[in-house]
Order: sequence, then structure tokens, then C-alpha cells
Amino acid sequence: MSFQAYLDNIEDKTGKTPREFVALAKGRGYDAPGTKAGVIIDWLKTDYELGRGHAMALVHVIKRGAGIDAKHVGSGTAQSDESNTLWLDGKATKPADWVAR
Repeated sequence: MSFQAYLDNIEDKTGKTPREFVALAKGRGYDAPGTKAGVIIDWLKTDYELGRGHAMALVHVIKRGAGIDAKHVGSGTAQSDESNTLWLDGKATKPADWVAR
């Protein structure tokens, strides 16, 4: 499953876009450099019933932003993403031809 697919699945499950999760995390101070992933994972598990894999996808976005390592972009594997930038504003707003570089 691609990184973007993880984020899309989280949106399906919770009704919240990745950008909304970033804002919620910022409000809790979870975007601070010293915040450990486990704290964020516990919050996402308790409040949103997310598993570790989905929570870790959000940890990345909360701590590092929308950019991802280019090594999986266009690799043709099951984990391949279309772009090295993730779409954070929700599936409904993603243009059909969107591919960030």
C-alpha cells in the first residue's frame, strides 16, 4: 500500500484529512521536536482507533510534513507513490491530474 493510500484510508476511517490531523497535533504540541512518536501513536489509537501503521503514517506527516523519500516514487512496487509529496487536503479536493514534484 502506498503512503498516500494509508492517508486516504485514515480519512475514510476517521472523516479527517491529514491536514486536520496536523492541526490537531499542533494544538496538542505534538509537532514539537522533542515529542516522541509513541505519544502521538497513543493519542491516535485512543481517540481515533488507528493501528500502528496508520498512526506512523500520520506521525511522519505531523513531524516531517508532506515530503517523502523519492526512492518509492514510481518504483512499480505495491508501496509505490505517484509523487514525493503527499496530498494532505483530503481525497475529495485532490485534482485527478495532481502529481507534485
